Amino acid sequence: MSFGGPQWPQEPYGQQSQHSQPSQTPDWAALADASASRVRRKRWLLIIAGALTTAAVAAIVATAVVFTNDANSSGKNVSELPTAPDLPDETARPEPSFSSVAPPPPPDPKDFISSEKKDKAPLSADTFFPGKKLTMGDRVYAKGPTARTTSCASATQGTLGAALTSHGCDQVIRATYTREGVAVTVGVAVFPTEAQAQAAVKQTVRSVAPLSGSGVAGFCKGGPVCRFVGNSYGRYAYFTTTGHLNGKSVTKGDTKAFRPGDDLAEFTFRQIVARGEMQASAAATAPAGE
Repeated sequence: MSFGGPQWPQEPYGQQSQHSQPSQTPDWAALADASASRVRRKRWLLIIAGALTTAAVAAIVATAVVFTNDANSSGKNVSELPTAPDLPDETARPEPSFSSVAPPPPPDPKDFISSEKKDKAPLSADTFFPGKKLTMGDRVYAKGPTARTTSCASATQGTLGAALTSHGCDQVIRATYTREGVAVTVGVAVFPTEAQAQAAVKQTVRSVAPLSGSGVAGFCKGGPVCRFVGNSYGRYAYFTTTGHLNGKSVTKGDTKAFRPGDDLAEFTFRQIVARGEMQASAAATAPAGE
């Protein structure tokens, strides 16, 4: 019996119809076409990138050429920078000037104490022997009486008075110091010039008269041997008379008496030097014309 509709042909058992399953074989022609397409696409990308790079390099070179031509047209090379000689020599600010004249040398302190014409600082017993005591190293001396006189011979003993007077002595300033039973009177004789002071010292046989009082007993009177020393610096001659307060004579090698005399002579010399230095310093800092 047959029904109306299409009739499918019968196939033997175990065989499959072509319409029941798709074929498993790859399409080799299609795969080959796709691979070739990819290769062509990559080749074109490389060609385009190379062309762009070449164009960029060409643009840079062209720009450098343009700048170089502009620089050459102005007559200068771009590598040239202004050097020191090319800079302007003159400015609005004034330049310092230096005098070719050497400055005068500083004043010599000794010049101010070598002549009364320049030695104008105050002069008295207090300026030469200030304070109530004198310290020299570890030795302290008490200051006793002081005196100042224009009668130079009255402050001396022996031939010193005649020497001071004959060489033009202006005044004598004295002070006495004591320490451990020893007394020293130091006297400063003032002359108009250095030469006169030197001549007076050379002519001296004895020294300045000892000065007592104000708690200091008389010494170097009535026979004991005392030590006398004289020297000069500038227009000043200075002398020391040293003796024991108990009337004992000063003997050779008597360090107890020699040391005070040397200390007072050294101190007086320093005071004279300081006097010159003070006046020289004042002159160096004084305004011009004074």
